Amino acid sequence: MLQDNMNARGRLSIIVKDADGNVKDIREVENLVVNTGLNFIASRMGGTSSDVMSHMAIGTGTTAAAAGDTDIGTIVGSRVALTSANVSSNTIVYVGDFSSVSGAITEAGVFNAATSGTMLCRTVFSAINLTSADSLTITWTITISAS
Repeated sequence: MLQDNMNARGRLSIIVKDADGNVKDIREVENLVVNTGLNFIASRMGGTSSDVMSHMAIGTGTTAAAAGDTDIGTIVGSRVALTSANVSSNTIVYVGDFSSVSGAITEAGVFNAATSGTMLCRTVFSAINLTSADSLTITWTITISAS
């Protein structure tokens, strides 16, 4: 019997820099492609016209990411427009840049709108303590694979 297992997986690279551009923290974090994200991917394959993923958000929520999530727990500031979104083979890489944000950041998500819309994926991680002079760059890689 022939069996095919398709997976959508994500990984983030998080880089924090101080006001002088010095790297303060680097993290590699796994993520969860949530149900709304999987439905979004399937609908696009069926020709449904939905807005592409265009925004990223960060927050202070600490509840573990779950398949049924539709937003991050506690957003800090507002969603930012993606700096870039590049597709290569079975992978898409989203980049989001955040500045003038302070606090203990513990979560992030990718969305297809500045407000409301569909969340593709969410992750929760140990606190990254930012001051308003810091900048945060998240490079989020989503890979669709057959295993």
